[in-house]
Amino acid sequence: MTVLGLAGAAAAIGAGGTVVLDLWAKLLQRALNIPGPNWAMVGRWIGNMPRGQFQHASMAQAAPVRGELVIGWTAHYVIGISYGAIVVALGGSSWLNRPTPLLALAVAWVMLAAPFFVMMPGMGSGVAGSKTPHPHRTRLKSFVSHTIFGIGMFATALLMAVLR
Repeated sequence: MTVLGLAGAAAAIGAGGTVVLDLWAKLLQRALNIPGPNWAMVGRWIGNMPRGQFQHASMAQAAPVRGELVIGWTAHYVIGISYGAIVVALGGSSWLNRPTPLLALAVAWVMLAAPFFVMMPGMGSGVAGSKTPHPHRTRLKSFVSHTIFGIGMFATALLMAVLR
């Protein structure tokens, strides 16, 4: 497979996993009244970075940023696609031809380090959500979400392999 083909596959796999994650969040919201992620707050966090503000005590109290919802959603998909790129870089053409769930899940689980040690502390939630009202629930929700995302990446890769 060419580099361009690998890049396209990586983008599709990461975006596919992200779509599955978003559908999961919508299902939890509708069926169990569990609130989904607020991508505007992620956009606010990122949007304040050029101003030199990388850490906040509370995102709700941070200075609003023009276009924060679009910034947050865009970041969400760019991050998902970058995780797809990691999977494809590690698995290569052989994994794309015969995908297995373990690689996609392992990448999704290892990448929990990003929200636990960068995003949550930066947004005022503490390391691994330690400053949230229910830290164990926050961690479990993140773990389950990353698991669903990993399954989504695998399912997308499997669908692509079947269609090839």
